[in-house]
Amino acid sequence: MEGFADGILAGPLANLFASLDFAATELLLFAGIWFSIGAFDDLALDLAWLWQTLTGQRRDSQVSPHRAIGDAATASPEFAVFVPAWDEAEVIGDMVAHCLARWPTCDYRLYIGTYANDPATAAAACECARGDARVRVVTLDIAGPTSKADCLNGLWHAMRADEAARGWSFRAVVLHDAEDVVHPAELGLYRPALVDHDFVQIPVRPLIDPRARLISGHYADEFAEAHLRKMPVRSRLGVAIPCAGVGCAFRREVLQALGHGGQGDAPFATDSLTEDYELGIRIHEIGGRGIFVRARDGAGDLIATRAYFPADLGASVRQKTRWMIGISLSGWDRTGWGGSAGDMWMRARDRRAVMAAVVLVAGYLGLLLWSVVGIASALGIYAPTPPDAAARVLLIVTGCTLVWRLAIRAACTGWEHGWAEACWSIPRALVSNIIAVMAARRALVAYAASLGGAALPWDKTRHRIPAALPAKLPAADAAGVPMARRHG
Repeated sequence: MEGFADGILAGPLANLFASLDFAATELLLFAGIWFSIGAFDDLALDLAWLWQTLTGQRRDSQVSPHRAIGDAATASPEFAVFVPAWDEAEVIGDMVAHCLARWPTCDYRLYIGTYANDPATAAAACECARGDARVRVVTLDIAGPTSKADCLNGLWHAMRADEAARGWSFRAVVLHDAEDVVHPAELGLYRPALVDHDFVQIPVRPLIDPRARLISGHYADEFAEAHLRKMPVRSRLGVAIPCAGVGCAFRREVLQALGHGGQGDAPFATDSLTEDYELGIRIHEIGGRGIFVRARDGAGDLIATRAYFPADLGASVRQKTRWMIGISLSGWDRTGWGGSAGDMWMRARDRRAVMAAVVLVAGYLGLLLWSVVGIASALGIYAPTPPDAAARVLLIVTGCTLVWRLAIRAACTGWEHGWAEACWSIPRALVSNIIAVMAARRALVAYAASLGGAALPWDKTRHRIPAALPAKLPAADAAGVPMARRHG
C-alpha cells in the first residue's frame, strides 16, 4: 500500500515542482534583466558623481558666518516664506518659534496659510508669533482641506496684496512645510545664489525617529543618496531640477511668469499631486535656471531643512502613493520628456518607480519559489534543472550590482547620518522595497480610476516636529532632542 501511495504521488509532485521551477526561473530572469538595466543606469550616475568628486566639482561650499543670519535689517523684507497649513495646530507653533529664533533679522516675512474651518491652526500660529510683525497668518475664505498648491496660491495672492498696499515687492519666495526645522544660514545662502539663478534647492535631511528606525529611517537613506549623489549630478548637467517643496527659493518674477490662466496669476498647479516637483521642471521649460546647492555654515554644519517623515507603515505608503502618482504616472502627461538627452535620462529615472516595484514583486516571488524548489531538492523530492550559462552570468551580475547599490546607499547614509545609521540602511532597503510595492499597487489603482474620470485624492500626511530646539542647531540632529508633539 505504501509503495502504491508513493507511485500515485510521484507524478503530481514532480509536475508541481517542475512548474514551480519553471516559474521561478522565468521570474528571476525577468527581474534579473530589468535589475541589470537599472543597475547600469545607476552605474552611469555613479561614475558621473565620482568624476565630480575626484575633480573637486562636488565639494560642499562654505557660507561665511556673517551671512549665516542674513544681512542687516532692510527697509523692506526680501523673502516671503510660504507655509501652507491645514489642521497643523500641534506643530505650527513650534515651526513659527523655530523660524523666529533662527532667523533674527527683518529680511523676511512668514506667510502662514490656514483655512476658515481650521481656527485652531491659526490660533496656534498667532500665539507663538506673539505679535511679531514678521509673521502674517492668512486665513483663506474657503473650507479645507483642498491641496497644498491651492493654499500656496492663496498665500501668493495675499503677498501680492501686501506688495500693492506697501509699494514694494519681495525679491524671492521661499517654501516650507509646517513641520520643518529651518537652518539659520538658509536665507543667507539664497541671497547670492539667486543672483544668477531663478530657483535654488538646498538638501532635505530627514530626522530619524529612534522608536521607528526602520520606517522613518528609510527616508534618511533615500534623501541622503538623492541629495548627496543624484541631485548634484543633475545640477551639474544643467537639466531640470525638481523642487522638493521645502528648503527652496524662487525669484519672484519667475513665479509670476508661471501664472495659470484659469487661476489668475497663481503659479502653483492645483490639479497636480506633486506641484512642488513640477515647479522646478516648469521653470526649466520657460528658460529659467535652477541650482541645487550643498553648503556648510561657519561651524561646518550642512545647511539643510530638517524634518520628521512618517514613522508608521500606513502613512508612509500613502505618502509614497501620492509621489508615485504625481511623478511616475501623471507626470508622463503633465511634464513630457524635455528637450535634451540629459532631461530625458533624468525624467526616465524619476518615472521608473512603478516599473521598479513590478520588478521587485517578480524578483521576490521568484526567490520564494526558488527557495521552495531548493527545499524540495534538499529533501530528494525533486531534481531541478541546472540554470544555463547565460542565466548564471545574469544572476551573478545581478547579485554584484545589488551589493554595489547597498554599499553606495550605506556610504551616503554614513556620510550624512553616521556609520551606525549606515549599518541600519542595509535592512532598511528591504523595508523601502516593501513600501514601494504597496504604494505602487495603490498608485496604479488610483491612476487607472482617474483615467475613467475619478478625481485623484489629496492624501495628507500627519506631521511631527522637534519641540524647543535652540536657535543654533546641535551637532547631532536627532540625539537628545525631545520628541515632537504628534499632529492629531
